[in-house]
Amino acid sequence: MIDFLFSNNNASSVENKLIRYLELMRVLIFEDNLMWSARLKKTVNSLGHEADLLGSIPKDLPQAEAAIVNLGSTTMDAQTLVPLLKEKGIYVIAHAGHKEKQLQELGKTLACDKLASNSELTFKLKEILDGVPERI
Repeated sequence: MIDFLFSNNNASSVENKLIRYLELMRVLIFEDNLMWSARLKKTVNSLGHEADLLGSIPKDLPQAEAAIVNLGSTTMDAQTLVPLLKEKGIYVIAHAGHKEKQLQELGKTLACDKLASNSELTFKLKEILDGVPERI
């Protein structure tokens, strides 16, 4: 079976999937809500990824595959943060409450890669992170 999986025809496909499965993804979490920040960091770590919690926008953004951004943050302006993340090629997962229509529209305007309600972020974070494209 192993020989079949790694034959010339299948080797690169299986190899790429295996590498993707084993890779740690670095996720930046921009959150100023203490309850959300602890919950998000714990969940990202439990999914096998590295989570960096940031309570402000750093002068130099760390390298990462993805970032979770609270569109309703009172200390980190999404209109400043999201373009900086996008400029660095970081996949942006933005979240807001399901009734916060203005914030959801802001996320669309800023061209966030994924918009999620707070409940989606709570219950579907694995699926959301699985949707982050591979970086080449």
